[in-house]
Amino acid sequence: TLGTQTDYRDGEAQTDPYSPEYVVPSGSVPELLTLATLTWGRGLPAGLAEVEMIERAREKRAWEATLPTMDNASQITKRRKMMDDMERKEWAFREQEIEKLQEVRLEVLKKLLQRREKNQNELDAKRLDDHWQNHQKAKEEKIKKIQHDCVLMLRKLIAKRKNVMGKLERRDIIKEYTDFASQTYAPLSRIGYFPDNHSECYVVKNFYLNTFAGLCELEASLPDSFTQAKIKAPKPKYTTTKTGFIKRSARLEVELAQVHQ
Repeated sequence: TLGTQTDYRDGEAQTDPYSPEYVVPSGSVPELLTLATLTWGRGLPAGLAEVEMIERAREKRAWEATLPTMDNASQITKRRKMMDDMERKEWAFREQEIEKLQEVRLEVLKKLLQRREKNQNELDAKRLDDHWQNHQKAKEEKIKKIQHDCVLMLRKLIAKRKNVMGKLERRDIIKEYTDFASQTYAPLSRIGYFPDNHSECYVVKNFYLNTFAGLCELEASLPDSFTQAKIKAPKPKYTTTKTGFIKRSARLEVELAQVHQ
């Protein structure tokens, strides 16, 4: 009637497959014992390489069964020759295995080199991009400074062009007052004028607004419609239609009044 919940999954607690004990009858060599070195995760479950190894072991056992006995000198010579041939085959097979392993390692090394080259190219491209961006920013800032200096020089040249000979000019009052952009209407602070220093001169000073007598006189001069407001009562809204039904807005107002109450 009780259950428990562990901190691990069943897959994490799964052990290797169980290998039961075995008993070998006397005089027999089972083929399964040749695979005793294979364990789970190291050769099991069997793949193509393990199957080829098993087939080679079967062929070798079959070849050992065909070896001649060591009864006389001719049989010994024949047996030695067959063993030399088998040894050459074994060495050739081992060389092929080494070549395959070297090819696999070369492929892995090629992939690693390609990956490193790709990462290096991406890093170089990023560095070049950052360098180019920095140069672009510096270029834009330099162009802005050149344009700003150009505008200043043009202003100076225009100001010098007005008085090329360096002669003194008399003040033209009519021209100053007809030009609304002149120093009369818009003086500059760089020539020593600060408009905020004398801002109180723009304050409105009126007798009717600053004195009580002026306010009384102003109020007496106003008509009655300014001092005595006339309010008209609003007409009641019709809550029913021509056919005698109550409007939806009227029902909502009644419900809101009930909720408010």
